[in-house]
Amino acid sequence: MCGVIGIYSRGNHVSQTLYDGMIMLQHRGQDSAGIISCELSKACEQDRKRNRLHRHRGRGLVREVFNEEIMHRLTGNAGIGHVRYPTAGRYNEREVQPFYLNSPYGIAMAHNGNLLNNEKLLKESFDHNKRNIYTDCDSEVLLNIFAHGLSAKRGVMLGYKDVFAAVEHVHQRCQGAYAVVALLAGIGLLAFRDPHAIRPLILGQRETDQGKEYMVASESVALDLFSYQIVGDLEPGEAVFVDYLGHLYRQNCTPREYRAQAQRRSCIFEYVYFSRPDSIIDQVYVNKARMRMGSALAKQVKTEWGEHDVDVVIPVPDTSRTAALKIASGLRTKYREGFIKNRYIGRTFIMAGQGRRDRSVRYKLNPLSAEFKNKNVLLVDDSIVRGTTSRQIVQMAREAGAKKVYFASASPAIRYPNVYGIDMRSYDELIAHNKTTQQVCDAIGADRLIYQHLDELITAVKYGNRKLKQFDCSMFDGHYCPEHTVDERYFSYLYEARDAKRSLGKF
Repeated sequence: MCGVIGIYSRGNHVSQTLYDGMIMLQHRGQDSAGIISCELSKACEQDRKRNRLHRHRGRGLVREVFNEEIMHRLTGNAGIGHVRYPTAGRYNEREVQPFYLNSPYGIAMAHNGNLLNNEKLLKESFDHNKRNIYTDCDSEVLLNIFAHGLSAKRGVMLGYKDVFAAVEHVHQRCQGAYAVVALLAGIGLLAFRDPHAIRPLILGQRETDQGKEYMVASESVALDLFSYQIVGDLEPGEAVFVDYLGHLYRQNCTPREYRAQAQRRSCIFEYVYFSRPDSIIDQVYVNKARMRMGSALAKQVKTEWGEHDVDVVIPVPDTSRTAALKIASGLRTKYREGFIKNRYIGRTFIMAGQGRRDRSVRYKLNPLSAEFKNKNVLLVDDSIVRGTTSRQIVQMAREAGAKKVYFASASPAIRYPNVYGIDMRSYDELIAHNKTTQQVCDAIGADRLIYQHLDELITAVKYGNRKLKQFDCSMFDGHYCPEHTVDERYFSYLYEARDAKRSLGKF
């Protein structure tokens, strides 16, 4: 999972806006950050030197990668930015996005998602397209596929129809999830979404004295910071292009032969965990969706547990706080903040390597013993993935004096690998795979465990936008998009790739 952002401004340098927007998206990736900017204006036609791209990227948080001197060098009225949480590729400087190709025209690209047929595309790129890929990252493959589609254009001038044809070429060849922002040097700003719209991407605009300015981002919170009005989420397979004159073009680039089966399947885990509560994803307010999850889970507790003896409901901060409030209200019991969070520790789930995740839990959370002592506590978390964090939190509650420790997950049991850009890529990492609820409960050391029902989770999200018919729930039910090749061979490929990285000390 990553965060992407792209901006077109009317004459103002965008590097500071990109920086601030990436700060708003920092929760989506803490491994690395990068910005590429350039000038987009009519003057570029006469002076090709003005088309040059300005780039800086590095490992670390946004505030660690950039400083004042670097920001002054990132000139231009258009640019793209990326914050990375790596699920593919190695943890080194070469994998840091945005990526760049100087031919054709000069293209920079940043990507959120995962290509399922990356291995095949790597071979095709070298054997048929005569392109050499320098990293293990599928984002570089995607960039080269787009560049190959663009190279079919003959002549100097490049129009929006040519750009959209190149996006269609990407859709024809690439399987998987991808939300993309790209910068064509001196030509325009591009954004597009895969034919199932699995990963989020939203378009905003604002009026200035010089005309309209545009921003695309993974989440609406980046738009809010600068008072961009939401135009709308990019539709499945849709591309948006802003040329150097500031003209906006939109088009569904899904190949006609695929459109019947290319239905929207937004990732439901965005609402459970990844997105900020103040974001709007596909017209659904994330915070309200989490409230509905909590209400549904409270009803489920009352139905399945009957007369409960819960004295207090305590969230595992921060993502589960909204659901926990509604659970406490539904159960008519106390809600308390029982863990104090160290704000200087990143999101545990997206940290690189299980060892770092394990060590960080106790650094990140410290229990308030007064809220636990001699009480039956219901801990609420957004999900249980590997189980190591949940096990430690249950143990912390017991050490703080809890009589009984119950555990509620606002999402269903995660039993299957995620192949669309979330770091859950093998069965052996998932505590619930091939286990019953009681077995998971025993494994994390809780007295009782309850999971959200999948149909209730879908209803909680769908209520915010009745036009949403399907979601990607593959991590819960194992049902991947039917035209995507997801089989045991693919999982073996992922497992072998991960083993190779472990041998290099990457995990």
